[in-house]
Amino acid sequence: MKSKTNLIIAILIPLAVGAVSAYLSRQGMEAYAMVKQPPLSLPDIVFPIVWTILYIIMGISSYLIYTSDSIKKDNALKWYGVQLTLNFFWSIIFFRFMLFLPAFIWLVLLIIAIAIMIYKFYGIKPVAAYMNIPYLIWCLFAAYLNFGVYILNK
Repeated sequence: MKSKTNLIIAILIPLAVGAVSAYLSRQGMEAYAMVKQPPLSLPDIVFPIVWTILYIIMGISSYLIYTSDSIKKDNALKWYGVQLTLNFFWSIIFFRFMLFLPAFIWLVLLIIAIAIMIYKFYGIKPVAAYMNIPYLIWCLFAAYLNFGVYILNK
């Protein structure tokens, strides 16, 4: 039972981070609708669906690391926390404050932190690392969109 509870908590943590970040970013969403978008922009409905799936996968992968016997798990989970913190603030910088260039730079830092986290996870449980590759790819796509919005709206 404890294991199941830990898994649920591990999934709820990134979901809560995403939900609070979205809540704090909501004021800028209306203004963002007026911003010029780069090619390959997706309909707004896609983003919360994809992010929810990615947050669930993140939570499961963190659980796999947390429950491992590796002496390296604390360092790996530290990087998990770093990337989750960077993730939390990106949407606030981008949507609420519409600081597109600083948000892009922040996103580059997030991508680096995700890559480090994946590397650390791989040394403990490769499946946990592989689970985060879609997240890395999504953030690379987000960086393209973020930079495109910056260029089109400066």
